[in-house]
Amino acid sequence: MEGSGRAVKIGITCYPTYGGSGAVATELGLELARRGHEVHFITYDSPFRLRGYSERVFFHQVDTRMGRYPLFDHFPYTLALASKQHEVVLREGLDLLHVHYAIPHATTAYLAREMLNGERRLRVITTLHGTDITLVGQESSFYAITKFSIEQSDAVTAVSTYLRDETYRAFGCVTCDLKVIPNFVNLQEYRPGSGNGRAAIAPEAHKIVTHVSNFREVKRVKDVIRVFARIQHAMPATLVMIGDGPERVDAENEARDLGVSGDVRFLGRLDTVASLLQVSDLFLLPSQTESFGLAALEAMACGSPVVATRAGGLPEVVDDGVNGILEPVGSVEAMGRRAVELLRDPARHTAMRDAAVATAQVYSADRIVPMYEELYHEVLR
Repeated sequence: MEGSGRAVKIGITCYPTYGGSGAVATELGLELARRGHEVHFITYDSPFRLRGYSERVFFHQVDTRMGRYPLFDHFPYTLALASKQHEVVLREGLDLLHVHYAIPHATTAYLAREMLNGERRLRVITTLHGTDITLVGQESSFYAITKFSIEQSDAVTAVSTYLRDETYRAFGCVTCDLKVIPNFVNLQEYRPGSGNGRAAIAPEAHKIVTHVSNFREVKRVKDVIRVFARIQHAMPATLVMIGDGPERVDAENEARDLGVSGDVRFLGRLDTVASLLQVSDLFLLPSQTESFGLAALEAMACGSPVVATRAGGLPEVVDDGVNGILEPVGSVEAMGRRAVELLRDPARHTAMRDAAVATAQVYSADRIVPMYEELYHEVLR
């Protein structure tokens, strides 16, 4: 076993859908299993990065079929999840539940622990990822239960200093000791490539610009198109849009309205994006806010400098002018101008690319995952 200390039996609950929290939770589980721990994913669908069989990794699906009970207008998923967590803890002898997102996962983990009624000692660790605090948790109808669920956890982590400070500000949380454990990147998968795949993506003379997200409003995907339109006006370029979500149609319409749709490729959701990031000259992330910016980190690890907003936790990862470019939210003109300047300066682009790759080394799984292991052993002592 590579990990320090004894092997731990861990239950992980996350949203299995396309997004940063699900990606981090899944990569964490796979890395923990490689380090000798036993990992059980408990959620309603197989996480999108859980590809094929991995030793010491198990998936337990929450049954979401309604049945015949007529009083439920909506299936009570949180109750079904708490029951499944309780069931798996007992059957598999789990030591702890590590839940990603406060609502509803920290709440269901609390219920599962209470249901044990002293039958088994169980620890609950909650990792906060962003919108569970900045959007959902501050809704008046969820505020009290979010605060309660955080405070009832045995340990709480946040993926950035920004998110930790925002949690303290929003919830007071005097009994919480929030630890910052940043997101990480698997450098075996996300690393600079040879650039051989460019011809399959864009014409030879084109610069390749990429964006990866869940296409929600907070990602400002229309700004991605607007920045690209300014790049494309200055030089031949292709934009690769990876992901899907509610704002995709607006982004497609914006590309058509700005006359760049012929050079924009919408690829939809992809399980693996490293090969595309490896041929990318620039990565655009003009989000309204990002608790950390995992997509930016993965792009940087592949050698693609990032043009992003000076918002949320992004300045903790992107050093403006060194390994990427930061501008205020909505500063499409400035982002476009600086992107063009960078792409026209090969020496500066190479220096920024090298700095981006070097930054990613700081956030390698080998450095960050042991921080979680240490926390597990701390709460289990």
